[in-house]
Amino acid sequence: MRKELRFGFALMAIIIAAVGILMPAPSEWTGGHLGLLMLALVVVAIMLGFPTAFTLMGMGVLFAWLSYRMQHPEIALQQTLDLMVQRAYSVMNNDVLISIPLFVFMGYLVERANLIEKLFRSLHLAMARIPGSLAVATLTTCAIFATATGIVGAVVTLMGLLALPAMMRAGYDIRLSAGVITAGGCLGILIPPSVMLIVYGATAGVSVVKLYAGAFFPGIMLAGLYVLYVVVMAKLRPDWAPPLPAAERVVPLPAANAAVARDHGPRALPALISALKGPRNSDVPTGTLLSQLGIALLPLIVVTAFLWATYGALTSAAPVADDVSAEMQSLGTAGASFPTEPQAGGGLQEPPSEGELQEPPQDTLTEPPAQPAPATQPVTQETAPAATVEEAGSTPTVDARAAPPGFWIAAAVCALLLIAFYAIFSFARLEIFKMLLASFFPLAVLILAVLGTIVFGLATPTEAAAIGAFGGALLAAAYGQLNFGVVKESVFLTAKTSAMVCWLFVGSAIFSAAFALLGGQELVEKFVLSMDLTPIQFMLLAQAIIFILGWPLEWTEIIVIFMPIFIPLLAHFNIDPLFFGLLVAVNLQTAFLSPPVAMAAFYLKGVAPPHVTLNQIFAGMMPFMVIQVIALALLYLFPGIGLWLPNYLYK
Repeated sequence: MRKELRFGFALMAIIIAAVGILMPAPSEWTGGHLGLLMLALVVVAIMLGFPTAFTLMGMGVLFAWLSYRMQHPEIALQQTLDLMVQRAYSVMNNDVLISIPLFVFMGYLVERANLIEKLFRSLHLAMARIPGSLAVATLTTCAIFATATGIVGAVVTLMGLLALPAMMRAGYDIRLSAGVITAGGCLGILIPPSVMLIVYGATAGVSVVKLYAGAFFPGIMLAGLYVLYVVVMAKLRPDWAPPLPAAERVVPLPAANAAVARDHGPRALPALISALKGPRNSDVPTGTLLSQLGIALLPLIVVTAFLWATYGALTSAAPVADDVSAEMQSLGTAGASFPTEPQAGGGLQEPPSEGELQEPPQDTLTEPPAQPAPATQPVTQETAPAATVEEAGSTPTVDARAAPPGFWIAAAVCALLLIAFYAIFSFARLEIFKMLLASFFPLAVLILAVLGTIVFGLATPTEAAAIGAFGGALLAAAYGQLNFGVVKESVFLTAKTSAMVCWLFVGSAIFSAAFALLGGQELVEKFVLSMDLTPIQFMLLAQAIIFILGWPLEWTEIIVIFMPIFIPLLAHFNIDPLFFGLLVAVNLQTAFLSPPVAMAAFYLKGVAPPHVTLNQIFAGMMPFMVIQVIALALLYLFPGIGLWLPNYLYK
């Protein structure tokens, strides 16, 4: 028998033994004990390979019927059927779930645009001087592509076909290579737009917009920890990640750029300017020189535009607020048409009413009689009648503000970085930059368009998903990959994935309802509360349980089965469901990396060479699981990593 099968059967035996030991005698069973028995049977059935959604649905229907039968046997069947319809209808009415097929469709279209090979090659060349450059480029490519697609299987499979052979040819350790690909591919379930965050938000009743904003920095932190581990290991064990040979760093130059480099030097910006001013332009057409110069100046243009926009936002005049109410009052007494300030001490007051709100009399606000200005305050330009202000169509403003010192420090840093950048910006780097323009920046624009509209409140997740699906179609069309076959396959895979998620929700809704009917939730709450845990102890216990559940179960089962059990307990311990969801999102990375289920390992094994064994892949994933635990501890110790951005944007 294989090791993973022995491990799985051992876990099932432990679950069954625990149920037998902890459950009382059958004559003493209550509804809550039946609920716990149902929970254990569901976990065992899923581990045996039964479909998750229909296992949840079947167990939920059976035990809901048992619950109703204990109360009203004559109508138990009718109540069970009504429960099924009601819970399925509640899932169908969930507007948040509409974004799932749109995001999945965007991911499949981007996957088929064949950008990943160009992206990997350009990032590899751009990071050639970094230790472990191939592995770092693989992690960066996985993070970017996972953000654009959110489909773990697709990213791991494609990078297994592309990066694994390249790393093996370069002499990289098989375990390190496998761990980099599997861990990097799993970032898609954490970094927005993540389907897992949508599922958690719909299950826990948490805003998906806030979850996306909160998961942004933890995702970057986790990817950064992966890169740090690879760089450290490349320095400590150079034989695990040999440096890129000089021959593979050579970037062929176009004939025009090669001629300019030969006549005017290797640095791109001064050479192109000198060629434009030269008598013969190095025998290169002026249009070609101008286009190359425009590309070379793009970093300068973008940084300058960003600093200019930031300066304008920081120094723009602010509208007059409450601190000028006295001036507005004086304008009113000078013949303006402003209503006077209510004569009440202490600010705004509730209007008097008899039983309910009343419509104010029509003659309450009247034009005050024009009076001459007081002798002590002559009418000047500042105290002009308000009609003048209204006719001008402007809002009173204060003087423009000065930019804070931090802006000038940031501007100076940007200037120094630009100087250093152009000092080493050779024609070879110009070619790498053009490769990045063709592969990375289209994806970056698509990601920013989707996430920016969500995070800044310009669109709901569903509307942003529609933008992403349209952008994915445009991207595929721009690279000549949008045809009937691609659209047909993408639609089919989207329907398949969306049906799986939606059936999971229906099964989870029926299962949760049956669990509550039997009193299982109440029994769990009483047991946890009887332990007299502190919030810290409860958080550690919950995350430890989720970490262990990640071994035999996938993240979908953990979210839809166990989150409805944990969520009601959060209010008692004063734990923010948003922060709890971010911890769960980081923790659930283990669901794809921990054996025996570890789907990322099986995705990679399916495309790896025959001599790469499953045990080698598992061994390569173990250090990255430790990094996930470290990231979880950092997020818990410094909650601002996840909560700063949503608090800044939405409070």
